[in-house]
Amino acid sequence: MKRLCRWMSFLAAFVSSYSSVAPAHAEEIAARIDLTHHLAGYLALLIFFIAYGFVAVEKAIQLRKSKPVMLASGLIWALLGLVYALNGQSAALEAAAKHVILDYGELMLFLVVAITYVNTMQERRVFDTLRTRLVSLQLSYRQLFWLVGGLAFVFGPIIDNLTTALVMGAVVVSVGVGNYRFIVMGCIIIVVAANAGGVFSPFGDITSLMVWQKGKLGFFEFFHLFLPSLVNFLVPATFMHFSVPKGTPEATGAVRKLKPGGIVVIWLFVATLVTAVSFKSLFGLPPALGMMLGLGYLQMYSYLLQHIGRRLNNQDMLAFDSLREMRHVEWDTLLFFFGIIFAVAGLGVAGYLAQLSNYLYDDLGATFANIAIGVLGAAFDNIPLMFAVLTMNPDMSSGQWMLVTLSTGVGGSLVSIGSAAGVVLMGLVRNHYTFLNHLRWAWAIGLGYIASILTHLWINAAFI
Repeated sequence: MKRLCRWMSFLAAFVSSYSSVAPAHAEEIAARIDLTHHLAGYLALLIFFIAYGFVAVEKAIQLRKSKPVMLASGLIWALLGLVYALNGQSAALEAAAKHVILDYGELMLFLVVAITYVNTMQERRVFDTLRTRLVSLQLSYRQLFWLVGGLAFVFGPIIDNLTTALVMGAVVVSVGVGNYRFIVMGCIIIVVAANAGGVFSPFGDITSLMVWQKGKLGFFEFFHLFLPSLVNFLVPATFMHFSVPKGTPEATGAVRKLKPGGIVVIWLFVATLVTAVSFKSLFGLPPALGMMLGLGYLQMYSYLLQHIGRRLNNQDMLAFDSLREMRHVEWDTLLFFFGIIFAVAGLGVAGYLAQLSNYLYDDLGATFANIAIGVLGAAFDNIPLMFAVLTMNPDMSSGQWMLVTLSTGVGGSLVSIGSAAGVVLMGLVRNHYTFLNHLRWAWAIGLGYIASILTHLWINAAFI
């Protein structure tokens, strides 16, 4: 009994100490130092733009995009640490850094699981089988143009726009051998459709995922963006249709079949996404926890399939190793996200995002600001732009959060380097899909952007 009392006394003391720390942290977070007119602030800005310049010329200088932004983020926070230490306010900066680490940690865990599932489906030949079946349909070039665009729009919200661009880009190259114009037009519509489809799902684009994890929009609220996203895809596709060559390509390529377990992995991925949504919607827990539970599904199935493979002496079953697929996660991309998120957060701590927020959302108004941010996505990656908006945290209605999600998601389609889908296709189909080839259709994509914004302002007016 005495031991129980001692434990209860300790627990009470712990709770009391924790509750007394909480307001102190609130004061620390509030005690930010304005560095917008300070040498450290100017240096932080310079470092950020130099790093972003290296990212822009990644292909030319063969320097992976994660390296300059990782270095920049560390240098920016070192500058902040020096200033805050000299002013005796290191605790406030520590609280801000931990908050960013929490945000990134949730994002990283979610993406690691999603990418592992995609890699596993690729290893089980899910995407190769899809490509084989599409090639065997013997459709005309114009029919294939609409088919690959439609599939990119459908797959975008499920397997993300980047993976969709890779898969459908491979299809276009396979069926369009020898037809330069079809490959160009097919790649452009894939980028547009994948970015548009990624908007109306929390899983379709990193920016949508960030908005959902921050709780700015509920899971089902994203579906209000379906029609604007569809308009964004259909408008440029309609104009481009008449420039797609006529005729029918010849079927080429070897027939590929699913490996054992491929169908089960697809359904496990669906179950994982449902689990993540349930954790957020039903329990109020981070979706990343649901994704990690889903990773457990895959790990246990991997063990089961290998066990069956040993009994049947089936090498394809024995080769199924989910842990091996985790090693193939694109760490350059994840570390790029780390660097860019911390760099932008550092500029926010310095006070620059508050200035930007005052100009955009107070002077221009939320609607014009959110539309302008989408256009900026054509020149800058949409991930730092969305993180900046979330860091600024303007007081907006759900309709305005839908608008900025839509604009940042589809605005990157205006130029080839404005989205991850465009960048990856430039590397995959470099002799056909180029910056200038995409730019020739910027007018049609721009009309689609305008039409999608107007559609949202019309059908979702009640939320704005």
